[in-house]
Amino acid sequence: MQYLKETQGIVAFSALAVVLYLLVRRPHDPRLRSVTGLVAGWALGYPFGRAAANGRWFLGLDPMVCQLIQHSMLQVGVFGLICFFIFSALDDEQARKQALLQLAPLMASIAVMTWSVLAIPDDLRVAAARVPNSLGGGPTGVLAITVFYALGNGYLLYGFATMFVWARRYARGAEPRLRRGLLLTSTGLALLVPADAIFVSSNVSRYFGEPLPRWLLTTAVWFLLPGVLLCVVGVVYPVAAMRFAATGLWLRHLRAYHRLGPLWTLLNESFPEDALHRVPSRRDAFSLRGVHRRYYRRVIECRDGLVRISPYVAETPDELPLAERLRAGLRTRKSGAVTTRRPVALAVPADDGMDADVRELEQLALALR
Repeated sequence: MQYLKETQGIVAFSALAVVLYLLVRRPHDPRLRSVTGLVAGWALGYPFGRAAANGRWFLGLDPMVCQLIQHSMLQVGVFGLICFFIFSALDDEQARKQALLQLAPLMASIAVMTWSVLAIPDDLRVAAARVPNSLGGGPTGVLAITVFYALGNGYLLYGFATMFVWARRYARGAEPRLRRGLLLTSTGLALLVPADAIFVSSNVSRYFGEPLPRWLLTTAVWFLLPGVLLCVVGVVYPVAAMRFAATGLWLRHLRAYHRLGPLWTLLNESFPEDALHRVPSRRDAFSLRGVHRRYYRRVIECRDGLVRISPYVAETPDELPLAERLRAGLRTRKSGAVTTRRPVALAVPADDGMDADVRELEQLALALR
C-alpha cells in the first residue's frame, strides 16, 4: 500500500508538470485548462492528504485542516473533469453556462465542509483527520465529522458517476486517439464510483456507531488508487499522444535536414541567389528551434537548385551515377560554359508525395558525401 501511495505522488506531480507545459503553449484552450485543474487538484492535495492521514501538522496547519484542503482539492479536480467533458461536448458559450451551474454545488460543498472542520472539538481533530486511514476505527457519533466526510465523498461520487456516463457517451463518436483516452478515463471512473459509494456508506454508518467491516473499506482503497491513476492517464493521453506524434515528426525533419546537407551545400555554392533565407550558421547544426521551417526551406532550395543545374547534367553520360553527373554538371557550369539544353527532372521519386521526394533527395545527398 505504501508503494502505491508513493507511486501516486510521483505520477501526480509528473502529470502536473506535463499539463502546465502544455498550458503555457495553449493558454486559451478551455479543455486544457480543465485538465490542468483536474491534475493540479489531485497533485496539490496529495501532500496535505498524506500529512492528515498520519495525524501530522503540515505548513503550520493542523491535520484536520490538511484534510479539508485535500478534500477540497479533490473536489476542484472533479469539477475540472466535469468542465473537460462539458467543453468537449458543447460549444464554448453553452459550455461556460453549464460550467457556472456546476460551480454552485462545488462551492456549497466546500463551504459546508469548512463549517464542519471548524465545529470539530480540538481533542478530536487528530483522530478525525485519521479516519480515512483507520479502516473502520476513529471517533463515531460526531455530527461534524460525519457531515465532513459524507459530503466530501458524496460530491466525488456525484462527479464520478456523472462523468462515467458522459465519458462512455462521448467516446462513441470520438476520433481514435481521444476514444482510447475516454475509455481509460471511464474505466478509472468505474472503479471510483463503487469506492466512493463504500466511503459514503461508511461515513453514515460511523455516525450510528457501527462502522463498515474493515475488509470492505480495504477493497474500496484498492479500487480508489488505480481508479485515480487511470482517470489522469486517460485524460492526459490524447494530448500526450498528439505531442508524441509531433515529436516524432520533428525528429524526422531534423534528421532529413542534416542528411540533405551535402546536396544543399553544393547547390547553394553554385546558386546562392536561390536561398530563401540567410545562409545557415554553425549554430543551426545544434539549434532545436525552427526545425520544420528550415527543413521545408532546405527541400525547396535543393529542388530549385536541381532544376537550375539539370541542363548541364543532361549533357553528361547517362550511364554514370547521378551524383557523379551532378558534380560534373556543376564543374561545367563553373567553368563558364553555356548549354542550350532545357531543364529536365532529376532524382525523380517512384512514389507520389513529399516524403518520397525527400527520400530521393536524401539518397542523392548520401552519394555526394
